[in-house]
Amino acid sequence: MTTTPQPSPAPPRPIALITGVGRSIGIGAGIARRLAASGWDVAFTYWTPYDRRMEWGAEPGAAASIARELTEAGARTAAIEADLTDPDAPARIFDEAEQRLGGPVTALVLSHAESVDSGLLDTTVEAFDRHFAVNSRASWLLIREYGLRFRGAPGTATGRIVALTSDHTVGNLPYGASKGALDRITLAAAHELAHLGVTANVVNPGPVDTGWMSDDLREALVRGTPLGRLGTPRDTAHLVDFLCSPEGQWINGQLLKSNGGAAA
Repeated sequence: MTTTPQPSPAPPRPIALITGVGRSIGIGAGIARRLAASGWDVAFTYWTPYDRRMEWGAEPGAAASIARELTEAGARTAAIEADLTDPDAPARIFDEAEQRLGGPVTALVLSHAESVDSGLLDTTVEAFDRHFAVNSRASWLLIREYGLRFRGAPGTATGRIVALTSDHTVGNLPYGASKGALDRITLAAAHELAHLGVTANVVNPGPVDTGWMSDDLREALVRGTPLGRLGTPRDTAHLVDFLCSPEGQWINGQLLKSNGGAAA
């Protein structure tokens, strides 16, 4: 009597932690969808009070809706509301992601941002400090927490850090300056965490309209882009997906522009 071989159980899906996934049309949500479709389980953070005070306003039920989409794509998911001005938040985020998804985080994608327009003369100290607390300090603490917890196989580059940045500074001083600090923190991780088998890269997605552009600005940006359109969250997500894949392991310590050739 012969027995039919039983299929081997599927290997566990790796876990990605993505910050800044508060709106369904945002870049963070686009990255979460792409990674879920590529076989990742996804924990993501959001912070409703930030969206509520911005001109686009909070999107009711966005986190639950995004989580449902990811589940339908086959991913286990954990939506975590977190105030990244709190220095204790990063450790709590990792604790919750690990507890709810049952394993360590393999990829950390930093898509969160504090972004309030103001220039050299009208930026307040409070706004400046808040931008650096969210965009720079929280990013460092998240990367540090990731590095302290990551356990990869020796001799392999399996860990991934990807941070989203911007080169916008004029009329946007605290955002641009704090994103510049984020760049340096992430590129330091490419060297300081290399012994763990972790790569770290920065992605500048260029102008992506997620509801914040005026019609005049949108038209001007399209004219300045050789491909004749604005970027989309999917464009950014495809690059992040590649960087997080085994095929992307040789790219490390880079600041990559994914902007269709948009003029500076």
